[in-house]
Amino acid sequence: MRYVEDSLGRVPAPVVAIDHVCAWPNLTVMADGTIMAAIHNQPSHLKTPADIECWALTSTASAWEKRGMAAPRDTPSVARGNVAAGMAGNGDLVVISSGWSDPAAADNRGQVLPPLVSRSSDGGRTWAMDMQGFPADWPHAGRRPASPEGHLVPFGDILGGEDGHLRVGLYGGERGASCVYRSTDDGRTWRESVTFDPEAIIHEPALIHLGHGRWLAATRHDGLNLYVSDDDARSWVLRLEGLTGPAQHPGHLVQLRDGRVLLTYGNRQDPRGVDVRHSEDGGDTWSTPVRVADFTGDGGYPSSVPLPDGQIMTAYYARSIAGHDRYHMGTVVWDPRRSLQDV
Repeated sequence: MRYVEDSLGRVPAPVVAIDHVCAWPNLTVMADGTIMAAIHNQPSHLKTPADIECWALTSTASAWEKRGMAAPRDTPSVARGNVAAGMAGNGDLVVISSGWSDPAAADNRGQVLPPLVSRSSDGGRTWAMDMQGFPADWPHAGRRPASPEGHLVPFGDILGGEDGHLRVGLYGGERGASCVYRSTDDGRTWRESVTFDPEAIIHEPALIHLGHGRWLAATRHDGLNLYVSDDDARSWVLRLEGLTGPAQHPGHLVQLRDGRVLLTYGNRQDPRGVDVRHSEDGGDTWSTPVRVADFTGDGGYPSSVPLPDGQIMTAYYARSIAGHDRYHMGTVVWDPRRSLQDV
């Protein structure tokens, strides 16, 4: 197995960035270069009451700093943990979160929580929250999500389209009523949706806008499939089945400075870890995998962002790694120029 390398050609060691959290991190690079992480703040796979915290890493800091609470639990028993996040056009940080109403219930975790739209204009320190940002009913071409209460779950990055409007992906239950929602008021309310595929089972759609109205979505079923839109996320077609193998999910997409597309994903086939592949042709073909970090047991859900020096920071969660046997958010900084050389 080949591993990524840093700028000096060494295999970088994982860093325990935020300890004692299950995390499921979502990274957003703000206008000043600060990296914001929206995380699930308990060391449990959404089985205990939890909140969404916002942490920050500035260009002058050596450690992450807790900034604020993007989505506190609605009641003492609620667990918030599913997030989408991104930067609005005006520079605000927007976090959309969901979770479960009764995570400690023996038979299930209660009901899926309705999406909460949280917004910060001061770098994640204080938040305005709106439970009415999404409509109560879901117009998915006659197809409702499988969860009995009808709520969809946010996932991935909130990104701007060619029309200047923000997009976010959501998914719902075994029937896979997954869609892309559009906001015409810079992420405050979300009213227009497009379903990926009314016949497919789709979970956790990871979006990327490549420019000129071309979008990719790495969607989870048993492994990842790739959907493509060339009309600014207004319609989608299946481009590639089996982008990754079984239990290799969910994914995250980001475009590198040189135009290549980077796919990061959790690999729960043994030996387990976080892997990356890249595409040099806008998603038509993909390289062989390269390993970013190893973990054992529960782990994955990576998010990658480019750094000013051309390197990549990949964040993920893990139950256990060599030398650290509890839940945490890990990070690895690596150099795509050294690591991604084959197609």
